[in-house]
Amino acid sequence: MLTLLVLVIIQTKAQWTEPSPVAWNSQNVYALATSGNHLFAGTGSSGVSLSTNKANSWSAINNGLASTGISSFVINGSTVIAAGYGAFYSNDNGGSWVSASKGLIDSTINDLAIIGNVVFAGTDKGVFASTTNGAQWMAANTGYTNQVSSLAVKGTTLFAGSYNGVYISTNNGGIWTKIVNGLTNKEVSTLAVLGDQIFAGTSGGVFVSSNDGALWTPINNGLNNLNIFALYVNSSNLFAGTDNGVFYSANMGANWNSFNTGFSDTVTVQAFTSDDEYLYAGMRLEPYGVWRRPLADLPKTGFSEGRSVSSFALYPNPANEQVTLDIQSKSTLEVTIHMYSLNGVLLKTALVKQSQLQLQISDLANGIYFVEVISGNWAQKQKLVINR
Repeated sequence: MLTLLVLVIIQTKAQWTEPSPVAWNSQNVYALATSGNHLFAGTGSSGVSLSTNKANSWSAINNGLASTGISSFVINGSTVIAAGYGAFYSNDNGGSWVSASKGLIDSTINDLAIIGNVVFAGTDKGVFASTTNGAQWMAANTGYTNQVSSLAVKGTTLFAGSYNGVYISTNNGGIWTKIVNGLTNKEVSTLAVLGDQIFAGTSGGVFVSSNDGALWTPINNGLNNLNIFALYVNSSNLFAGTDNGVFYSANMGANWNSFNTGFSDTVTVQAFTSDDEYLYAGMRLEPYGVWRRPLADLPKTGFSEGRSVSSFALYPNPANEQVTLDIQSKSTLEVTIHMYSLNGVLLKTALVKQSQLQLQISDLANGIYFVEVISGNWAQKQKLVINR
């Protein structure tokens, strides 16, 4: 009986669970954020819920919150900013909220991001910026003034996802430039950054760019649902929320794996966050609420830092029938090879464990291609010319 009890406990932990309904038993959860031991959940109609014990219990924290539909959070030091219809900030972990929408042309905010001390809001009428935690906003819309669905930051570069593609700004929204080469589905709902890679989740799957959006390539191997609502990075793992649950990739999106034990086949995952122990998922539609799963449930596979690649050589170039890849690794080698056409179509893929590989290219026409080597959170592309 004792053995049976232990087995039951192990099986219960190794799956998604909902420890406790969020405050007011609100159904839809659109945003999640963690700050220390504080876990914030933004709901569709019941404001903000707070848990300080890893989602085991929740309390409503809506004092001063004039709008109860919350779509995004951002943490700026000791300040929490929540947004939905308008923006609000709190300096006491949600004990009280202050309206922070002055200067916004459109109060519908779909996402928040931060660079240094500048907070950005993606709205239905472009991007707005604030250096006062939202007390005053200014338009940052030159080049794009329409709906922004998502924001992401890479260093000092700001990316904006829209239902018309992705835009980039290198000067805090002073000028926006459209970057959609290879982005065959332009309905972008979410963005994420991992290392040098920028990922775009669309209604047609996930795309990645290793050159700040100059070229996008699809990475959907293993995804059985291409309707992407959320992307989230934890360590070197990339998570995708779909209306068929959660998927994760341990190799920069080269391969995806289902992470759905405990869920039905039709759950819609709208948001993620994590702490030192759990991955949390915010659910839109049934089964609703905030669910959690131990990060320790992730299989101990993928790439460790000890297997990282430092560089690779590609020759001959131009090539004819085959091309040789020489891969320099710090230790044990395990890398993914991708080959793309000039417009970003994935043509070949291979998982290799040797330092040298002969890639057959006799089936490809003359032209320019890209070869990509991925190991852990390291990735690099080189141009290959085929000329016979």
